Amino acid sequence: MLFNSFSFIFVFLPIALIGFYLIGGRGHKQAAITWLVGASLLFYSLWNPIYLWLLLSSILFNYALGIALANKEGISSKKLLLIIGIAINLILLGYFKYADFFIHEILFVIELDYNFEKIILPLAISFFTFQQIAYLVDAYKGLTREYSFLHYCLFVTFFPQLIAGPIVHHKEMLPQFAKNFIYNLNYSCLALGIAIFSIGLFKKVVLADGVSEYATPVFTSAENGLALSFVEAWCGALAYTFQLYFDFSGYSDMAIGLARMFGISLPLNFQSPYKAYNIIEFWRRWHITLSRFLRDYLYIPLGGNRKGEAHRYTNLLITMLLGGLWHGAGWTYIFWGGLHGFFLIVNHAWRGFCHSMAYSSNKSSWFGRGIARVLTFIAIVIGWVFFRAESMNGAMSILSSMAGYNGISLPMMLENELDMLAPWVNISSLSFEGIGPNNLANFSQFVKQLPMLLFIVWFLPNTQEIMKHHQPSIKVIKPQYFNWLQWDINYRCLFINIIVLAYVFWAMSASNISEFLYFQF
Repeated sequence: MLFNSFSFIFVFLPIALIGFYLIGGRGHKQAAITWLVGASLLFYSLWNPIYLWLLLSSILFNYALGIALANKEGISSKKLLLIIGIAINLILLGYFKYADFFIHEILFVIELDYNFEKIILPLAISFFTFQQIAYLVDAYKGLTREYSFLHYCLFVTFFPQLIAGPIVHHKEMLPQFAKNFIYNLNYSCLALGIAIFSIGLFKKVVLADGVSEYATPVFTSAENGLALSFVEAWCGALAYTFQLYFDFSGYSDMAIGLARMFGISLPLNFQSPYKAYNIIEFWRRWHITLSRFLRDYLYIPLGGNRKGEAHRYTNLLITMLLGGLWHGAGWTYIFWGGLHGFFLIVNHAWRGFCHSMAYSSNKSSWFGRGIARVLTFIAIVIGWVFFRAESMNGAMSILSSMAGYNGISLPMMLENELDMLAPWVNISSLSFEGIGPNNLANFSQFVKQLPMLLFIVWFLPNTQEIMKHHQPSIKVIKPQYFNWLQWDINYRCLFINIIVLAYVFWAMSASNISEFLYFQF
């Protein structure tokens, strides 16, 4: 069941809300929590009921281990218990997520042709595994107290964030379940949640799904060995860049909106990452809770930046390589992670050089900041090619076309406008062959949409800024507030919300419902 489906919006969600507030409003808090846990388990089982046992077993194991860690005396025995717990979680994750990949690579190396039955990846295993590993580490450090098993179940299974995050800490969620006010219907929270959910739904259905038709044919053709034109390659890469942005941004908004309908605040997970002026800032804005997890439970334990620049760069590269592997079992994901690790190393080295020269980025002009944003964006686009491609050959095929290896062809509609370049065109590889000589998609339509998409991601306020007066989420970074286009509880915003939902429902009825891209991770 998808957040962007009619069955979820008009059946599952209303029943879950009504049941929760009817039970909780009568003072039966534990029963209300039980209802919500049951609804969340039902939500998960509707995907693949076979793996419901895996989720429940993981919850039972980690809760019991967390209690043992919190109560056990002796540093060495606690450490051993923690290592065993983390190992079992990672072995389980590794089996389901990476066994196929490693078996395939081993068979390839030994040149053995053998067909084996592929393991079906359990939904959300990466997210609920990382979330519970963080719980175990904090229990080992004495940062947790004994919570009820029912509350712990809700912490792990809460359906708005179960499938694709955010990855939440126990200290962010469990105390909220103990507050009495969340069990009584709050119309302000409900209205805020619906508004945020609506914005996320619009991003997914209209913007993300709208540009997906330009990305898929390009990457499919590259995998099939088709030589792409310059424009086709760039349109495909940019289309996926925006598809992933609005898809993940939409999911993040919808998760926050759904949680607020139940009176719960989730941590911020997406904060206009394409507005970043460098890769360091990008990773503070993209998948914020994953970056936080990798920093706190991998980068810092490796030594962080405490042992000099060489160790710092090594730790950065290891962290990003494993971050890439977390996203998927494939060399393209590993290379993508390594590429961003390299970008981060260059970024930190440049910052160190500027600091040694007593130069501050705060002194940059608007033009300099604009160039920095464009260069950062191009680096991100190049990285997304590896992230989306099914193989390294497919990725390199697209990148070579983007670099003009197959010649640079421009839309025929520009031919008359660029007569002055005719002498140079005749002696170069530049030509006017139409928007897409392979006719993979109507790229002229995407080219017309491109300025609007860039304007949205670079200049418009994001959902957190629009909702700034109502604290839509647990803040992780300080947003750049705008004084316009802000939402409030009034008839004007209600009318706009109704119009947006009506348009989105029309778009949903006119097209196929697609799942979120991050569901595959």
